[in-house]
Amino acid sequence: MSRLFGSVRARATLAATLVVAVALVAAGTAVLLSLRSNLLGEAGTQAERSAREVATVLAVGTPYADLSLDVDDRPVQVVDDDGVLVAASEDLERISGTGVDAVKPQPAASPGGEHDDDADADDDDSGESLEPGEIGGRITVSDGSATIDGDTEDYRFAAVPVKTDDRGTLTVYAGAPLSAEHGAVNTALTVMLIGFPLLLAVVAWVTWLVTRRALRPVEGIRREMAAITASEDLARRVPVPDTHDEVARLATTTNETLAALESSVERQRGFVADASHELRSPIASLRTQLEVAAAHPELLDLDGAVADTVRLQRLAADLLLLARLDAGERPAEARVDLAALAREAAEGRTGVRVRGAEGPVSVAGSRGQLGRVLANLLDNAQRHARSAVEVTVRRDGDAVVAAVADDGDGVPAADRERIFERFVRLDAARSRDDGGAGLGLAIARDVAVRHGGTLTVHDAPAGGALFELRLPGDRAGTARDM
Repeated sequence: MSRLFGSVRARATLAATLVVAVALVAAGTAVLLSLRSNLLGEAGTQAERSAREVATVLAVGTPYADLSLDVDDRPVQVVDDDGVLVAASEDLERISGTGVDAVKPQPAASPGGEHDDDADADDDDSGESLEPGEIGGRITVSDGSATIDGDTEDYRFAAVPVKTDDRGTLTVYAGAPLSAEHGAVNTALTVMLIGFPLLLAVVAWVTWLVTRRALRPVEGIRREMAAITASEDLARRVPVPDTHDEVARLATTTNETLAALESSVERQRGFVADASHELRSPIASLRTQLEVAAAHPELLDLDGAVADTVRLQRLAADLLLLARLDAGERPAEARVDLAALAREAAEGRTGVRVRGAEGPVSVAGSRGQLGRVLANLLDNAQRHARSAVEVTVRRDGDAVVAAVADDGDGVPAADRERIFERFVRLDAARSRDDGGAGLGLAIARDVAVRHGGTLTVHDAPAGGALFELRLPGDRAGTARDM
């Protein structure tokens, strides 16, 4: 069963069919009840009409023997105040539902028979006070059955009271057959039992076709995604249907995801290629020195080997940090005094001056990563400064700003975003030993972003570059400091 309804198409067809089935059952039930109620009301009206016809004849004093009670072959009874049957249809053989089961009038009943002198003052069973010759307005309706000339049917009976001059209050029971009601209801029920399954089959078939047409673009997207997975060609894109609906938006979003994935993969490939290229130089240099030393120990350049090893170690540490940042590593939520961290980073550096807030300037984050940002900015500033580097830490509203300025040549406006890309060096002629691997500023910006901040470059007042690190302030730490 789970495999049978394992597709969206099958489940949609089943759901639509069930909803229509419930609606049809509810509507059919309402129609049958309404039809039955209307037919029963019509039968009651016919029975009342027949009873009033007989009551009219009795009201003018017509003897029982002269009554014509075969009204359209419908059962009729006339009952006096004592509940005695005084007149009935000629062919009536059995009756129920009127309260009087007798079908033959009593022999003593006659128009000229004696009756109670107080009968004129009596009320009829319905509680109405009638005058002689008056027909009651309150009608009692009941259901029962009767057998007339061997035919038994269900009837709706109407009881009409009438006051006579010499016979007191009489009650006329007349019935109308319910065969039409039963026939109409049964016919309607039969039509519904035949028509509803056919209608449900049509609904299921149409829903199946419509969902197949609606889901056809989804199947095309699935096939293309399977092909992309098999070929590992992230440059391919799924087809976007010209329907401007949810499926089209799904295809558009899928293509955007594929584009982002392609960009990420290309970035990773470029990162690996650049890292391999950067690692190759110090490794090759170190190997050459070791091979020369093995053949000619007296020619060993120990200082150069140590320098290459240190450079290799720093590059490996930078690559490891970038890998952790790319993996989404969240910084620790420790309280860090950025002013104290800046003084520590500047300690021992020639030509670097720190000024700004004297008290603690707290931010939330990783002390090690933020210290790495400041160190990278100072390394970059010292590499390009002519004589002086200035570090300023201040509060700016709810933010904390650390600015590193130098008096060098500055950064051209066209390159102020490119310098934060990995393995980028603006001075192509600069040696790798002096210029580094081009990862310092990229690491600094990634760490700033991971801490919810920004890192931008502007023109410094002294004419060089001004790198501005802006981080959210630690509100809890600021409150404690105050």
